[in-house]
Amino acid sequence: MNSKFRNRWVLQLVSVAAVIVAANVFAQTPAPTAVTAPANAPVVTPLVVAPIAQTPIVEAPKVIPPLPAGSTAAPGWNLPPKWSDVESTGQYASVRGRETNVLVEDSGQWWRSLRNGPLTFYGGIILLVIPAVLLTFFAIKGPFRLHDKLSGRLVERFNSAERMVHWTMAFSFVALAFTGITILFGKHLLLPIIGPAAFSWITVIGKNIHNFVGPLFVFSIIAFFFMYVKDNIFTGRDFTWLSKFGGLLSGNHVPSGRFNGGEKMWFWMSIVLFGILVSVSGLLLLFPNWNTSRELMAQSNLIHASLATLFMATSLGHIYIGTIGTEGAFQGMKEGYVDETWAKEHHALWLEEVKSGKRSGMRSGMPAGKAIAASQPAAGDD
Repeated sequence: MNSKFRNRWVLQLVSVAAVIVAANVFAQTPAPTAVTAPANAPVVTPLVVAPIAQTPIVEAPKVIPPLPAGSTAAPGWNLPPKWSDVESTGQYASVRGRETNVLVEDSGQWWRSLRNGPLTFYGGIILLVIPAVLLTFFAIKGPFRLHDKLSGRLVERFNSAERMVHWTMAFSFVALAFTGITILFGKHLLLPIIGPAAFSWITVIGKNIHNFVGPLFVFSIIAFFFMYVKDNIFTGRDFTWLSKFGGLLSGNHVPSGRFNGGEKMWFWMSIVLFGILVSVSGLLLLFPNWNTSRELMAQSNLIHASLATLFMATSLGHIYIGTIGTEGAFQGMKEGYVDETWAKEHHALWLEEVKSGKRSGMRSGMPAGKAIAASQPAAGDD
């Protein structure tokens, strides 16, 4: 072994041994004991130094310069407004136009609650009750038949222009009625039966028919008004007819002019009142680009649907009287002519005007290719 390496190894062993010895000596050294003061030693009182009073420093109030209007540095500038303020006042919008600054439009919920609630419920009841009443009346009383036999002499009841306007209005009304019922009641009646796919097709097609036929109905109702208004002015005898209900229940007809009191009521209430309101509200819905507000659109929809329902209900009575409810009535609108016996029993005063020459329309014999069914005895005459 190298002598140099051996000397280094010896030195390391000596160093370790010295450290061990020192540690043992330190561990065996006793801890220092506390020094006890003598019994006669004087008591020393610690010196307490009172704190020095400090005068508070008062800072001058800071003057905050006023902020310009609309500054985002103002506290609370970004707090959202209350909903009541949002509903009642317009908000800021960078897009210009009508109602573009309306953040919350609460009329939509109001419209939905009425349309899907009272309007649908009570409207459906009306459209079910009226046909039921008419069919029950027909089953009990039957049609109003003529008391006398047909004479074979014809009187022109409606000319070709009058019938064309009437049938244009009638067919367009029926198309609007069926498509409107589908739109209003379809999701309650058809959707559960035929499913969403078929219902979607039917509703979309019906909506387009409704939109395109609507203006035709408006045009026909205007033409109908000007063509028939002169014969629908109320006179004293019309109120007599109304007070006796035209004798429809008693079987004794009350004399009337070309149109009786019931027909005049139908003209002014349904054709004029309902027709105008349904047409105007429908046009507002059909053309929203007329700068209409959403609230006005909601109101128009409710007016349109409710009055159209009443229009359909009253039309059922008119259709009943003009078809199966009165013998010979449909013949007048279909062919344009009625038998003299029919005119005498239903519109005696009008027939007198025709016979006296005040009105044109008297014709002898049957028109070529046309015939009127033979009359049957009136109810209670057999």
